[in-house]
Amino acid sequence: MSPSQYLRTPVLTGNDIEVKREEISRYFNATFERYESLFETLIDERGFYQKPIPLRHPLIFYYGHTATFFINKLILSGMIEQRINPKFESMFAIGVDEMSWDDLNDTHYDWPTVADVTAYRQQVKQVINDLIDQASLTLPIDWQNSWWTIIMGIEHEQIHIETSSVLIRQQALELVQTHSAWRPWTETKNAPQNEFITIPLAKINVGKNHSDVMYGWDNEYGQYQAEIAEFQASKYLVSNQEFLGFVEDDGYQNDSYWQQEGLQWLDYSQAEHPTFWLQSEQGWQCRLMTEIIDMPWDWPVDVNYHEAKAFCNWKAEQLEQSVRLPTENEWFRMYDFSDTVELQSGQQATANIHLDHAASSCPVNRFAQGELYDVVGNVWQWTETAIYPFDGFKVHPFYDDFTMPTFDGRHNLFKGGSWISSGNESRHAARYAFRQHFFQHAGFRYVVADKLEEQAVSNYENDKMLSEYAEFHYGDCYFDVANFPQTLAELAVKAMGNRPAKKALDLGCAVGRASFELAKHFDHVTGIDFSARLINLGVQLSEQGVIRYSIADEGELRLYRERHLVELGLGDVTDKVELLQGDACNLKSIFAGYDLVLAANLIDRLYDPKLFLASIHERINQGGLLVISSPYTWLEEHTKKESWLGGIKKDGENVTTLDGLKAILDPYFDLMTTPQQVPFVIRETSRKFQHTLSDVTIWVKK
Repeated sequence: MSPSQYLRTPVLTGNDIEVKREEISRYFNATFERYESLFETLIDERGFYQKPIPLRHPLIFYYGHTATFFINKLILSGMIEQRINPKFESMFAIGVDEMSWDDLNDTHYDWPTVADVTAYRQQVKQVINDLIDQASLTLPIDWQNSWWTIIMGIEHEQIHIETSSVLIRQQALELVQTHSAWRPWTETKNAPQNEFITIPLAKINVGKNHSDVMYGWDNEYGQYQAEIAEFQASKYLVSNQEFLGFVEDDGYQNDSYWQQEGLQWLDYSQAEHPTFWLQSEQGWQCRLMTEIIDMPWDWPVDVNYHEAKAFCNWKAEQLEQSVRLPTENEWFRMYDFSDTVELQSGQQATANIHLDHAASSCPVNRFAQGELYDVVGNVWQWTETAIYPFDGFKVHPFYDDFTMPTFDGRHNLFKGGSWISSGNESRHAARYAFRQHFFQHAGFRYVVADKLEEQAVSNYENDKMLSEYAEFHYGDCYFDVANFPQTLAELAVKAMGNRPAKKALDLGCAVGRASFELAKHFDHVTGIDFSARLINLGVQLSEQGVIRYSIADEGELRLYRERHLVELGLGDVTDKVELLQGDACNLKSIFAGYDLVLAANLIDRLYDPKLFLASIHERINQGGLLVISSPYTWLEEHTKKESWLGGIKKDGENVTTLDGLKAILDPYFDLMTTPQQVPFVIRETSRKFQHTLSDVTIWVKK
C-alpha cells in the first residue's frame, strides 16, 4: 500500500475550497469502494441471503444499508430533494443493532437482487460525487453545515466496513472466499507471558468542543474531567494462549465466574469456548474472516463482554487480587501514559489499525506503545463502563438516534479500535458501545484496581417516573380517555374566549405537554415545575423535537417509544415556550402579568397549598383566569395534614377541598362555572393502569 492510500478522516477546515473537495472526494470514494470489495469475499449470491447468525439481517441488508443512509440523511439535511429508490430507502433503513438475542423482527423481506442493489449503490455514488463536485461549500464543516451529512455518511460506512466484516467472519465457510485486498496477518509465534505495568495517578481531560476540526459522533462532545488513581494494567492484550487457561479450567462451566446476564447468554448460546475457536483433529483452530488457520496463540482472543468479565473473575481467583476490566477513564489514562499519537494521512500506522497492515489481528507483542502494547489497534478492548453522555451532550438533529438508544446501562464502551477500525473509529475521542453479548473484533486487557462504584444509568428516559410522565403527556390514549394535559389546555383556551392571550403560566408543568398546547393560543407560555428531571425532559423535547423513552411491559421487559412534536401538531410552538425549574409556593416576582395560570394536579402535592393560593392572584391580570385541577388525593408525605385544604373534619363537619378553595380564593376570584370532572389514565405496565378523576375549577380574577 502506497503512502497516498493511508487516508484518514479529513480535517474539516481549511482555506482552499477546491482542495477540500478533492480531499473529501478521495476519502468518500476510497471508503465506498472498500466497502464493496468486502462483499467480494462472498462466493455467490447465497452468501448475501443466508443469515450469518439468527440475530442479524442477511448481508444483503448491510450491502444496501450504507447507501440508503446517505440518501436519507442528505434529504433530511436538504442537500438533495429527490429520492432514488423509496422502496430501498425504507427497506434498508433500520435494523442494525439487535438489543437482545431474541428481538430481530422475523417478518419476511422480499429482498432485491444483488445486481439491483449494486446498481442502486452506483447511483448513490454518482449523486454524492456530483454533490462533492458542485454543491456550495463553506468551511469549516461543522454541525450546522449541510456537508456534515456527507462526512457522516462516510464515517457511517466506515463503521459498517467493520461490522459487516464480523458478519462475514460468522458466515458459513463454504459461502466465503479469500480476496487479495483482505489477506490476514501471517506472523505467529509463542505467546508472551503477560505482566503488569503500573499506571501512576493522574488527571484526564476528555470530550470534544464543537469547534473541533475533526468529525465526531454526538457522544464525543461535551466535557469530562477526572482524577484516576494509580492502577496496574496488563502489558499485553489477553492472548489466545492466556485465555486457554480459562477454557481448560472449565471456566465456561463454572457459573460463579459469570454475571446473571452472562449466564443467560451462556444458556442461549451453549458456548464452551470463544466463538471463533474451532476444535478439530489437528487441535485448536481459529476462524478468520474468510478462512480457518491453526490457532495463532500469540494473537488476541476475540470475545464478548460476558466472556471477558468471566475471565477476569477467574483471573482474580488465580491471583488473589482485584482483577477486572478497565473503565473508560482508565483506558484514557493508559492512552496518555503510552506513546500513542493520532494517525496522520499519508503515514502508515505504528499500530495494527485502519487496515494499514493486514486484514486480521496480529501478535499481541508486535506493536509497542510505550511500556504497553496495543493501547490502540489489534482488537477493541471491552471496558466496565456503560456509555453515558458527557456534560454538554447534545443530539445531532440529522442523526438523533445514534447514541440515545444506547444510554440504557446495557451498552458497554470498548476502546482502542481494531485492525479494521478506520476513520473516526481510530481516533482518541471515539466512543463506541455495544450490548454485552455482541461480537466485534473485540478482546480485552485487564487491570488490578480499586473496586468499581456502582454506575448510575445515564439515560434518564428509562427512569420509571420520567417514563410514566413521558407516556402520560405524549404517549398513547388508553380506554378511550383523552390526553389529560391536552384536554386541560383546551378547556382553558375555551374558557378564555375573547380575553387577551399574551402570557400564560403552567405551574406543575412536569414534562410540558400542556405548555406546548397552550402556546398554540398564547403568545408566550412559561412552564414551571419543582422537578429538574421532569423539566429537562421537556427541554430536550423542545430543543430536539423528539424524545425516546422506554416503558414497562412486564417484569424486566420494556417497550420503546419515540414521540415527535411535529406529529402532535406542536412543531411550530417551541419558540413561544420556556420551561423552568421553580417552587410554586415561592415564585420569583418576575412571574407576573399572566392572562392565564394553569395549576394541573398541583395543589395536593404542595407543601403549603394555602400559601400558594393566597398569593396567586398577584400573578394574574384583572379578568384573567386561574384553572385548577386536582383529584384531591391528600397525602401526608406531600402535605402536612394541618395544611390540607379539605378532605378533613372541622368542628365535627366535613370540609371538602372545594370548600377550602372557595375560602381562600373568594376575595380575589369568582368561580366561573360549576366544577367538572376530567378523567385521566396513568399507565404503569401493559396490564396495570391508574384511572383517576380530576376536579377542574375555573376562576376569574375580580
